[in-house]
Order: sequence, then structure tokens, then C-alpha cells
Amino acid sequence: MSIRSKLFIFIPLLVLLMSFVSYFLFESGKNVQESYYLMMDRILLYKQVSKESKEVMRYLNRYVIQIDEESYPDLRMHLEALEGLREQLANMEKNEVNALPIQNYQNMIDTFQEQTRGMIGGKEADSNAKAGAYLQAEQISRYIGEDGQALVDLELEHYRPIYENIMLTTAKMNKLGLYLVFTVALLSIVFSLWLSSSISGPIRRLVLTAKQISKGKLDTKAPELSTGDEIGILCQTFNHMLDNIQELMVKNMKGLEKDRLVKELELKALQSQINPHFLFNTLNAIAKLAYIEGAEKTSDLTVSVSRLLRYNLQKLDHPVTLRDEVQHALEYLAIQKARFRDRIQFVTEIDERAMEQIVPCLTLQPILENALVHGIEDMEEGALLKLGIACREDRVLIEIADNGAGMSEDIRTMLLQSIVKDVPRPHRGKEQSTGLGTVNVFKRLQLFYDGMQSIEIISAEGEGTTIRFYLPLSTGAA
Repeated sequence: MSIRSKLFIFIPLLVLLMSFVSYFLFESGKNVQESYYLMMDRILLYKQVSKESKEVMRYLNRYVIQIDEESYPDLRMHLEALEGLREQLANMEKNEVNALPIQNYQNMIDTFQEQTRGMIGGKEADSNAKAGAYLQAEQISRYIGEDGQALVDLELEHYRPIYENIMLTTAKMNKLGLYLVFTVALLSIVFSLWLSSSISGPIRRLVLTAKQISKGKLDTKAPELSTGDEIGILCQTFNHMLDNIQELMVKNMKGLEKDRLVKELELKALQSQINPHFLFNTLNAIAKLAYIEGAEKTSDLTVSVSRLLRYNLQKLDHPVTLRDEVQHALEYLAIQKARFRDRIQFVTEIDERAMEQIVPCLTLQPILENALVHGIEDMEEGALLKLGIACREDRVLIEIADNGAGMSEDIRTMLLQSIVKDVPRPHRGKEQSTGLGTVNVFKRLQLFYDGMQSIEIISAEGEGTTIRFYLPLSTGAA
């Protein structure tokens, strides 16, 4: 059952139980109140009749005996009030106990009203007759008061056993209502504890599992619940997510290990093709022999080749300073200068303040080689290759520019995108001799500087190419 279903079922159920208890207590009190109001209405009616009869006699005395004309309206008002009370008395529900006394009481009121009206209409009678009639009316009014009190006593006597029975029943109902309130409160507490534990308990265990996972304990599992509600589904989904993460991590580790082994094998395969010591010794012997024979240029070229190979084979996996990179690049340019002679002009603008900047090994030479092979190699004259290094506030600027064939916009975009994702290498018709091309340099810079570097490529077909590296200034460079 889902949490929403639990709330929609049990909360209305509790509300209905509380409403039932409230209605039960209300009806019990209502019955008592109705009986009490009925009895009080009868008693108040008798008292009101007695009171109005006395008021009529008071104003009748003023009007008839004292001949006060201004008291007549008040006399008429109290007579009409007494008539209204008499009508209420006639319409009142009666039983076998009070039916005859009430009928006599009504007759007495009627007699009192007739005698009063007679006195009002016979004002011109002599004083003795008026005094006798007034005394009779006064006597009837006194009887009305006495009979009213007798009816009050009769009503109290009649309703006493009924009232006692009602009060006894009410006490029982109140006690039963108290039990019901206690039961409903207990059920509410039990339900609240059950609902909160069914929701907060699994969530608390899920939070503890998440904390364990945040500490690197991926073998932790969320509690498996069979409740079928949203919390149970969340725990199952959480465990599935953990399983997927563990599978992805295993696959990723296998992939990384495979890539490491492949690169290690590639490096060993490349290194196994040449015995560095034999090659260096041979090149040194050739250089010395050329120097002895007077071929100084051949000797210098051989030394440059020896240094170039030594740098490539021995420092490929270590960071170096820009000074080492520039020296290596100059060795490479010296070799190419011997090859192309005056067809290509090499220009360098080096800022000594940036020479201690730390960079990955083989950063400059592959870019220079790419500019040479794909940019200016086919130019018969006027070819220019420029290497510039400068400090710019908190960055080091490296610029490699040529005035050669340039590149298309698609290739330029592909090279920039290769920094953050794998893309196919552009096929431009010629293989690079080092095997470490522009894409490789870009990716190694991205990893080395953790994305803090920026790279610009300015190129168009037939207008040459300029590549700029903006590197964060490292310790030692100023």
C-alpha cells in the first residue's frame, strides 16, 4: 500500500471516529437539555401568568379606584400579555396528571379577564360596587398565584423521576464517551507511531546507507522492504543504482587497466625497436669522425640528431621546463634547417622570464613538426615558421605560427573539440614522424593543467596557421 493510500484511508477513518464520539456526546447532552428546557418553559409560563395577573391588578387599581386615566394603556398592555400567556397555556402539551389542574387554571384566568374587563367598562358605577368587584378580582388574582405555584410543584414532582433517569443515563453516556475518547486517542497514537515508523524508519536507514556510500563504501546496501510503498520502491531503485555504479566502476577499472597495458606495450614496442645506447654511441662516433675529417656541419647535425633521440626516448613521461623544450625544439629546427636550407626561415622570440615554466615533455616539437610537414614543406620559397614565448601577467603565452597552407574550418573545429572528447584524427595526406601529433599535445595539456589552460587556433586555407597556448604560470616562472 502506498503512503498516499495510507494517509487517505487512516486519517479520514480517525476523523470519522472522533466525529462519531463528538456526535454521541452531543446527542446525550441534547436530550438532557430538551427535557430541562421543557420543564423550565412550563414553570416560567406559570410564573409569568401569576406576575401578569398582579400587574393587571396594580394598574386596575390606578385606573378604577384612583381614577388615573394615564394608566389605561399599561392596563391594556398587561391584559393582552395575559391573554397571550393563556393561549400558550392552552397549546401546551398535557398529560393525565396535569390536564385537569391546567384546565382549572385556564378557567380561573378567563374569569379574571372577564371581571377585569367588566370593571373597565363600568367606571360610572358607585364606589361600593367598584370596591366589591375589585376585591373579587384581587382574590381571583391571588388564587391564580397560588394555583400557579401548585402547578410548579406538580411539574417538579412529575419530572423528578424522569429527570433522575435522564441524569443516570447521561452519566452512563458520559462514561461511555470517555472510554470512546480514550480508545480513539489510543488508536490515533498507535496509528501515528506506525505511520511515522513506516516512513521515517526506512528513510533513516536509507540516509545512513547514503552516508556510508559517501565515505566510499560502495558494497553497502539499502534495506530491502516488501511494503510496496514509495519508500520500498526508493530503496530498490537505490540498490539498483548501486549495482550499476559498481558494474560501471569495474568496467572502468578494466578499461583503464587495458589502456595502461596497451600504452605500456606500445612504448615498450617502440623502445625495443632501437637500442638507445648503441644508437647514441654510433651517432657520437659519426659526429667525432666528421669533426676529425673537417665536416663540422655534419658533426653538428649528427649531435643534434643524437640529442633529439635521447630527449624523445628518455624524458617522454616526465614534465620538463620550457627551457628544455625550447632547447629540444632548436635541435629539431637545426635538423630541418640542414634539410631545407634557405627555403624556410625560422624565427624565435623567447622571453627568459618564462623559461622555468613546467610543461609536459614534447609539447613544442610536435606542433612545430606539424606546421612544417602540413604547412610550409611544399613552399619553394618565403616559408616562415615562428616560435614565440612571453609572460602575460599570470599566464605564459606560447605561439607557433606559419604562413603555409593553413587548414579548413572543419579541421580547426575538430582539433579544438579533441581537447575534451575523443575524435578521429584528421587525415591530411602525410604521416607524422614522431607519432605524437597535435591532438595528443592538446589532450596532454588538458590533463596536465586540469583544464586551466586555453588554446586558440587561427587558420584558414591558404593563409597560414597560428596556434596559441595560454598556460597558468607555474612556480619558478616569473
